[in-house]
Amino acid sequence: MNYQTQEFTYSRSTDQRAATPVRHPVVIVGAGPVGLALAIDLAQRGQKVVVLDDDFRLSSGSRAICFAKRTLEIFDTLGIGDQAVAKGVSWNVGKVFHREALVYQFNLLPEPAHKHPAFINLQQYYAEGFLAERAAQLPNIDLRWKNRVVAVDNAASGTTLTIDTPDGEYTIIADYCVACDGSRSPIRKLIGEESKGQVFKDRFLIADVKMTAPFPTERWFWFDPPFHPNQSVLLHKQPDDVWRIDFQLGWDADPEEEKKPERVIPRVQALLGKDVEFELEWVSVYTFACTRMPKFRHGRLFFCGDSAHLVSPFGARGANSGIQDANNLGWKLDAVLRGQANEHLLDTYGAEREYAADENILNSTRSTDFITPKSEISRLFRDAALSLAKDHAFARRIVNSGRLSLPSSYLNSSLNTLDEDAFDGGVKPGAPALDAPISRNGVNTWFMSELPPSFACVVYKENNTVEVSRMDTGASQNFVASTEWISRYDAAPGTTYLFRPDHHVAARWRAYDASKISNAVRRALGQ
Repeated sequence: MNYQTQEFTYSRSTDQRAATPVRHPVVIVGAGPVGLALAIDLAQRGQKVVVLDDDFRLSSGSRAICFAKRTLEIFDTLGIGDQAVAKGVSWNVGKVFHREALVYQFNLLPEPAHKHPAFINLQQYYAEGFLAERAAQLPNIDLRWKNRVVAVDNAASGTTLTIDTPDGEYTIIADYCVACDGSRSPIRKLIGEESKGQVFKDRFLIADVKMTAPFPTERWFWFDPPFHPNQSVLLHKQPDDVWRIDFQLGWDADPEEEKKPERVIPRVQALLGKDVEFELEWVSVYTFACTRMPKFRHGRLFFCGDSAHLVSPFGARGANSGIQDANNLGWKLDAVLRGQANEHLLDTYGAEREYAADENILNSTRSTDFITPKSEISRLFRDAALSLAKDHAFARRIVNSGRLSLPSSYLNSSLNTLDEDAFDGGVKPGAPALDAPISRNGVNTWFMSELPPSFACVVYKENNTVEVSRMDTGASQNFVASTEWISRYDAAPGTTYLFRPDHHVAARWRAYDASKISNAVRRALGQ
């Protein structure tokens, strides 16, 4: 399917014929990757969800292309992980060049026995298309195209939304509303909020180029290359023989002029050579910004993804952090709607994901400062670090071509039960689960694939047996642990882990104790 030309049909909702506004448990505004991921997560938990989008198409151009291992694990829970990996270009290796010389290379997944690569490159419209198709399979998702929110009344009793459509306006009420409507978030503006932070005075050109090229499937980053002197360039491969090239332009560049083919083509030819044939698929010019809203929760209204926080693109922290927002909020909304937890649990969405946003902004700001020096002294320092990095490991730690996305660990979350036993490694409370091979009845599988979407108790027993139990049903299964699993969880007979429904560790002990586990579940539900 051509996701760039696909159009979705607007249809009149029964809510538009109602005499009084219809109330819904959850309304999500925005059918991008974050909004669709949250909708699917909630629907798979049995919740009814309305999704509103002001367009009737998927995003144009490749946009976000780097999806990290943690995001792929979340995609697995949503039913599109294998599809995304099969279509995407998998990679683990990155190379950094200074002028013509290779400074060093790195491997983001140096150890074996992981289901997914460190990253795949996949055009955003593919991710959105896969998610939209998955959403269409779930009858409790009501996806409404050409439904534009024009007014918001965010009251204590519910969020009232006024929606404009081709058939006129109508109104609905949400028990909980989630804004996943992008960096320019109309919802944010309608409630009088704004994101604050830093806008960097530099511009970059994105050129998606279709060509057949001998380059390996690696991330290549150049500082001050001969084909684009005094600036930086990034090269990445995408599916369908499309290559992403980012050219640093400088603050004085005219965005409209730089997008013209007569300006873009010579830049690409300087990199590839004049004899290489290629086609321009998509061109855009962007400015770095690192901003976020002060609070992600406003009563019954929540903000996820770019509507809540924005980072510069080097490091692939935008879409990946947005998917993690959805992963964090989905199970918490479900628990509150079911009466298993009170409103306090929803406050922890803000606490945990605001911390994660600050972590991403810090890393993204450092990357931007290194890539785009603000003074001659900064540039001299950067170039000295690059010169030393080829032969000295300490300098490689200074070089920053974009610290690539890693999942956030909520080590200081109020939902954690702190360790009372000694662990030499393993996965700390608040950190996301680590995948590893396991087997059942001689059939190999993956640990993350066997974790349920509920609270799960995992006990390591004698004879390398791992028991995985669902806390909501009491059902359990036994597996055989691999050496990698034992090492990654620092497991000895009796070692017990409690996982949250988003697969972050809630607690761990050296011995199974039912009362301690019950207390830890209550704490993880915000009680």
